Order: sequence, then C-alpha cells, then structure tokens
Amino acid sequence: MASRGAVTAVLVVAALTAVGGLVVAALVRSRNLDQWLGGHLRRSLLRRPAATSGPVDLFVCVADHFEPLWQNASVERQRARLDEWTERYPDLARRHRDHYGRPHQHTFFYPAEEYVAEHIDRLADLRRRGLGDVEVHLHHDDDTADNLRLTLSGFSRTLHESHGLLRVEEQTGKILYGFIHGNWALDNSRSDGRFCGVNNELVVLRETGCYADFTFPSAPSRTQTRKVNSIYYATDDPDRPKSHDSGIDVQVGGAAQGDLMIVQGPLTLNWRSRKFGLLPRIESGEISGDALPTPERVDLWVKQHIHVIGRPDWVFLKLHTHGAQERNFEALLGPPMEGMLSYLERAYNDGERYRLHYVTAWEMYQAIKAAERGVVDPAVLDCSDDIGS
Repeated sequence: MASRGAVTAVLVVAALTAVGGLVVAALVRSRNLDQWLGGHLRRSLLRRPAATSGPVDLFVCVADHFEPLWQNASVERQRARLDEWTERYPDLARRHRDHYGRPHQHTFFYPAEEYVAEHIDRLADLRRRGLGDVEVHLHHDDDTADNLRLTLSGFSRTLHESHGLLRVEEQTGKILYGFIHGNWALDNSRSDGRFCGVNNELVVLRETGCYADFTFPSAPSRTQTRKVNSIYYATDDPDRPKSHDSGIDVQVGGAAQGDLMIVQGPLTLNWRSRKFGLLPRIESGEISGDALPTPERVDLWVKQHIHVIGRPDWVFLKLHTHGAQERNFEALLGPPMEGMLSYLERAYNDGERYRLHYVTAWEMYQAIKAAERGVVDPAVLDCSDDIGS
C-alpha cells in the first residue's frame, strides 16, 4: 500500500497539473490562440515544403500602416514624422540591395480618412526615386456599402490624378490599388461589429479596383482568420461577416476565383521568446520598437514558407509595421533594420540556395500572379514602377 506521503505527493502533482492546465487554457483564450492555432498546426503537418533543385527566390515586402495623424497629431508633428522618413529612409534603402541590385523597398499604405496632400506628395517623391510605393489604408466605423464605394473610389482617384500614384488596368481603365483595413476589421470581422459595418466589403473592394488585401495576420486580435500563412482567394457572403476566414489557395495553373486575393504574412509561435518564461510569444511578422527584427525572427518568418501551391521555390515574406509612430522610428530607420537587411543579404542571397528580391506590395502581387501562370524564371519579372497591369 502506498504511503500517505506518496499519495499526498501524487495529489499535489495532479492539482498543480490541473491548475497549470487552467492557466494555460486561460492564456490561450486571452491571446485568442484558439482562433488560428489549429489551422497553423494543420498547415504545418500537411503542407511541408518539397525539396527544390535550384535556389529559392525570397520576395520581401514591408507593408506599412502609415498614419501621420496618429493620436490626433498637430500639423507640426505630422510634418516631423514625414521629415524622419524623407530624410533618413533613402540612404538606408540605397545601402541595401537585392540579388538584382535593387534597393530595399517600403510600401506606405496611407489612410483615406487622413488625406493631406503635402504628405502624399512627399511619399510620392520616394516612389519616383525608386524606393517604395503608396497604396490604400482605411479606418471606418458603422459604414455602408454605398458610402464605402464612394470613399475608396474617391481616394484612389485622388492618389492617381493628383499625385501620379497607383496603376490603371488597361482593359477597363479602372484604377487599381492594394489595401489594408484599419483595426484589422476587414469584412466586418470584429465580433462587436465595430470599425467596419460592411458585410460585403470584399465585393466592394473588388468593384472599386482592389487587386489584393494585405491586412493579415492580425493575431492576437479576434479578427485573425483561421487560415494562416497562405495566399488565397476569398469569396464574399454578403449576409455574413468575415468571409475571408477561409478560401481557395492560389496555385500554379489556376485562375482568379471568388472576390479578392488575400496575401498573408507569417504567423506562428516563437518558442525562443517566451512570456513568463513559459508560453511562446505570437510571431506575426510585425516590426516595431517592441518587436525588433532579429536574425532569429527572420529565419522563423522564412520557415513559414508562404508560397503559391505548386511553386515552393518562390517564398513570399510580407511584413508589417506602423512607420509613422515615433516609437518605431529606430526599429525601421536605424540599426535594427540595418541588421535585418544585412542578414537577409548575407543568409538569403548567395545565388545558390537563395535569391533575394526587395519588392513593393504591387510587385509582390505581380510575382504571385506570375507564379499562378506558371512562370518559372523570376528573372523575367520586371521589378520596376511599370511592372504591368
């Protein structure tokens, strides 16, 4: 018969295990891991990258939720934020070149509701100098489909006609734009219905010229989709929110399906960075003052192997940031970004195992569509301002 002490020890261990399980479960719920972790595990198990005979082409895009008016900034502070970028960014970008000698690129997704002509002009100048691009961002609340159409059409027209930005589809004359949704609430995806209000938002985006959405990942927000680390087509259900929670993967030999392409960045757990020394932190490809870009994180991003099905040798790495916030300036314009880019050029650009491509959001989309068409050689991709329509 077991001693009373042994029985007590077993009971204590069982109690601690139960309490630990409850704590872990509470933390999982608080970080909304239940929203996406299952999808991540399934993808990791079922979609292991196939071996490739030649080098892997790595396409890197930094998508910036660029908000100069953040926290109701004064005009002087807004201008100071633009000064920081226009004075520091060009030299940084030119110091770092990809496999084809192209400088580092940065895509500024500018909020429609924060339109200030002089700010857009300064970003457009960076584009003219071959250092980045400007696309569409939007924060809205309690909106309607009709008003959303007017907002998106009007803003894209202003960017194109007044600032020489965006592109025009040759066949239709429609102005094309990439999109990031404010507050992560694409297609009315918050459970409380805030910061959107439009259940058929994917349809409205397609109708007004959106070529792809670059909002995700959004973890730990509940707006995070079940589908992760993917490039896919989502079909809108106008009677339901969050229609992009699932979709059909873009694949070689396929064709556009549904209403909108969703281009996701990496999402996983970082076991080398643990909260309370126990639980891994969520890794979402964010670059900020609180999430500095390190070589270890770069390797983890690449390891998620986001690609078009059937083209595992083209990997798409879409990162995100909020570049107009002062707390993020050094991460994006100082030594941390210098270190990240240098590491990319050292570890992922030897020409034998990897070839590095610095691209804008538009160029990443063009490369995705080229992979879908079956293009094999990335050298035929024209990574220039007029990369096609």
